[in-house]
Amino acid sequence: VSFEDVIGEPISTHSFDKVWIGSHATFELVKFFFYRLLTTLLAVPMAFILGLIFGVLSCAHIWLVMPMIQSFMMLLPSAQKIWRSLMDILITPLFHSLGKCLSSIQVQMTESDADTSLSPGRRYLL
Repeated sequence: VSFEDVIGEPISTHSFDKVWIGSHATFELVKFFFYRLLTTLLAVPMAFILGLIFGVLSCAHIWLVMPMIQSFMMLLPSAQKIWRSLMDILITPLFHSLGKCLSSIQVQMTESDADTSLSPGRRYLL
C-alpha cells in the first residue's frame, strides 16, 4: 500500500509541501514500524498453527482419504463405469456445444476518435 493510495489528494491540490512531506514520512514510518512489530509478534505463532493444520490435513489425506478412495475404486468398478458413462452422456455434450457456440464470438473494435482511452465516442462491437 502506498501513501498515494491512502491519502487521496490529487496532484493539483496538494497541501503545503512541508505538510505533505511530513505526513508522507509519518505514514511510511508508522507502516514500517507496525509491520515489523506485528510480524515479530504473530509470525512464529501463525507459522506454528498453520504448520500444525497442514500437517494434520496431509496425514488425514494420506492415511485416511486416499485409502478409502482406492478401496472404493477397487470394490466398485461398475459404479465407476456408470459414473463415467453418465458424465459422457450428460456433461460432455453440454460443454462441447457451449464451446462450439461461444467459439464463434468475435470482438471487433472500431475507433471514431484518435483517443485510445475508453470514451463515450468509441464503439465496441460484439
